[in-house]
Amino acid sequence: MGQLKLVRKKEISSFRKLAIGTWQTAYDPTVYGAMTVRMENALAYIERFREKYGVRLTVTHLVTKAVAEALHRCPDANAILRFNKIYLRQGVTVSVLVVQTDQGDGKVDLTAAKIENAEQKTLKEMAEELQATIDRVRKRKEESLEKGKGLVAMVPFLFMNAFLKMLAFFMYTLNLRLPGVPRDAFGGATVTNVGSLGLDMAFVPLVPYTRTPIFVAPGAVVDEPVVEDGKVVPGKVMRLCATFDHRFIDGHHASVLAKTVREVLQKPFETLDPV
Repeated sequence: MGQLKLVRKKEISSFRKLAIGTWQTAYDPTVYGAMTVRMENALAYIERFREKYGVRLTVTHLVTKAVAEALHRCPDANAILRFNKIYLRQGVTVSVLVVQTDQGDGKVDLTAAKIENAEQKTLKEMAEELQATIDRVRKRKEESLEKGKGLVAMVPFLFMNAFLKMLAFFMYTLNLRLPGVPRDAFGGATVTNVGSLGLDMAFVPLVPYTRTPIFVAPGAVVDEPVVEDGKVVPGKVMRLCATFDHRFIDGHHASVLAKTVREVLQKPFETLDPV
């Protein structure tokens, strides 16, 4: 069995064929999008959730769950390209980029913590699993990731580009499980919270060897004037930036994804775990 459970998408539009043929790699077909989300309800929900469940919930958890729900509602965006053909992922896997600083100042590392079948899990289940994974990652106890990093560390810089292309070819194009390499470490979408770095917004580039077509970057929650009932009032907002692979994610898919993420973040009491 391959490292991913996939089924080939057979009905492809003529535009999609042209897009796949036009851009041969993920270096070119990058589309950027941003939206501003009201966060008063989300912040109130986080506080209520922590009180009820005793689980440390953050904006990152909410965004990760919202992205998982968005991919569930838009399965055509939960996909991967193999031999210029679109394959739909069976199940939603979302990853969160995690900063590692355990080796001292000036030795910051970056890695991913993933949640498999995220669309099937409650927010509480997902938050607990993600926190446990992040704890293992930061303590360098995630064995598969550490083995993968050890393998990368042995590759000379001169050969790194070729090595990553070869790795992606075997793992994703051929869909092979490779010993010592994490299985689908980045999933169908990756969330990286640039707000934790003090940034209001930032666009993250696609990373070709991950074959992940969606990167989502929530910024810091800031106080800004907003309009309510024709009046300017204080509000808390967050800018959410996303990067897409335009070869098989277009405006229609982006619209469904954006509407779903906005709905979950602005109406968490109606869409997420009861609190």
